[in-house]
Amino acid sequence: MNILILGSGGREHAFTLKLVESSKVNKVFVVPGNAGTAKIATNVTISPTDFEAIKSTVLENDIKMVVVGPEAPLVSGVHDFFLADNQLKDIPVIGPKKDGALLEGSKDFSKQFMENHNVPTAKYKSFNNNNLEKGYTFLETLEPPYVLKADGLAAGKGVLILNSLEEAKFELKEMVSNQKFGEASLTVVIEEFLKGIELSVFVLTDGKNYKILPSAKDYKRIGEGDVGLNTGGMGAISPVPFADDAFLDKVEELVVKPTIAGLQKEGIDYRGFIFIGLMNDNGNPSVVEYNVRMGDPETEVVLPRIESDLFELFDGVANQTLNEKSFSVTKQTATTVMLVSGGYPEAYQKNKEISGLENVVNSTVFHGGTSLDNNKVVTSGGRVMAITSFGDSIQEALDKSYDSIEKISFDDMNYRKDIGFDLV
Repeated sequence: MNILILGSGGREHAFTLKLVESSKVNKVFVVPGNAGTAKIATNVTISPTDFEAIKSTVLENDIKMVVVGPEAPLVSGVHDFFLADNQLKDIPVIGPKKDGALLEGSKDFSKQFMENHNVPTAKYKSFNNNNLEKGYTFLETLEPPYVLKADGLAAGKGVLILNSLEEAKFELKEMVSNQKFGEASLTVVIEEFLKGIELSVFVLTDGKNYKILPSAKDYKRIGEGDVGLNTGGMGAISPVPFADDAFLDKVEELVVKPTIAGLQKEGIDYRGFIFIGLMNDNGNPSVVEYNVRMGDPETEVVLPRIESDLFELFDGVANQTLNEKSFSVTKQTATTVMLVSGGYPEAYQKNKEISGLENVVNSTVFHGGTSLDNNKVVTSGGRVMAITSFGDSIQEALDKSYDSIEKISFDDMNYRKDIGFDLV
């Protein structure tokens, strides 16, 4: 079978690497891919949201399954596009339709969904330019810090956590009245700040059955000790030591089961991943947010730990036979450390040649912001690559990742030297 993957990051490289291992998979195509996917699959240089170009690629290459990496094509309705086209409708898409993608595409919808189905989460209210004064009043009822979330997709930048009430009121007006995040912030969700330790749990579902994938914890801030600007993620650890069986049982009963049941009750045929961002407050889980795809860099530690055939799992999603598929996970720990361009997450330069990749032997290099220039691997994004390693402990795995990083170089290469600092 030929498979098409949409996306260009480390997450998509991880999907590609896992799928090419399957004896059931013939060729993998990646739209648009990166220098890492180019070595093991066929990159197609089109946009993951150009559905007509994707259709042509699917028909020309006899594609029999499409796996969607990022959220934008899902929120834009790529799955619906396939179902509405007579030539594409029988090709399964791994990823929800537009109605399910609202779990990530609209913070307001997501919070209402949790409230309607008794999923534990922070108390909240939504506001727009028509009830701005009520937003100010609601802020006054909360204790700092104040959490403001743009309703729509804002490229991971639409969440503000502020300690000052006056600053929170100012930013609320900036978001809804002055469209600080464009149309994404025409509506803003204000919610109470959840206390505890953050982690993520991932679920793969066929709409009826589900598999709970390994837990992971990622590190968002650019600076060591979790300081500085937010990024797309500087590293990750799986499994999370404090997410023991008792806690994960609570997550399944209080979060996963009501989420799957809620989707069914609302008539949403959801086939794909659900990323559940959680807060662990003294052993009690609360949902921070849903995403409708795998995270990055969490994918680079979660997928490598899955011992089962990923294609078989996706086939189960497509045919609603996921319950019949075997699923096993290694007990070893996986860690990943992200190498980023100097200046990221603010302005940075591209096209820096990357050297030393051939010397990495004890880790897997997942390419993110890379491309090929005359057969040379060069940087093309802020988060360049994730270096993943296994170990019997977090420290052992981290030591391997950092040893491998010593062999890689490009101008202005930056990375955090303290991934897992709060867990080891």
